[in-house]
Amino acid sequence: MTAKILVSACLMGHAVRYDGASKPLSHPAIDRWREEGRLVTICPEMSAGMPVPRPPAEIEHGQVGADVLSGKARVVERTGRDVTDEFVQAAENALALALDTGCRFALLIDGSPSCGSGFIYDGRFSGARHPGMGVTAALLRQNGIEVYSDSEIELLAAKAG
Repeated sequence: MTAKILVSACLMGHAVRYDGASKPLSHPAIDRWREEGRLVTICPEMSAGMPVPRPPAEIEHGQVGADVLSGKARVVERTGRDVTDEFVQAAENALALALDTGCRFALLIDGSPSCGSGFIYDGRFSGARHPGMGVTAALLRQNGIEVYSDSEIELLAAKAG
């Protein structure tokens, strides 16, 4: 059987982002994977009970998702509220779903403190970004799931078929 692909709900057109929006990604591979029943959709933050909309959150001090998972960094909202526990729970929920459904790949929205895999924001809420992965992307990758950003869909399509 062909491997399933975990995909960010916002990329599938669901209005689940922090700002209540979506970022639908249109691509022939997505249409084909949908027809083949290979897509498993999740918004990690919503799976952890976070509301929509919600204040924007970033990993503080220019750190990355692996730092959050190891307890060396926090995820904070623009309001200053610590949402680290929610983001770790979100990552654990995404990993459990991926493992339970046989996902070998993940297609996640870049920039998110959960799903970013190429870049994330630096924790100053200034719009500045840096290379790194969010909490969910890091946990998935640590557990052998290949993570691709929305800008890497061609690479994923070549790899996943």
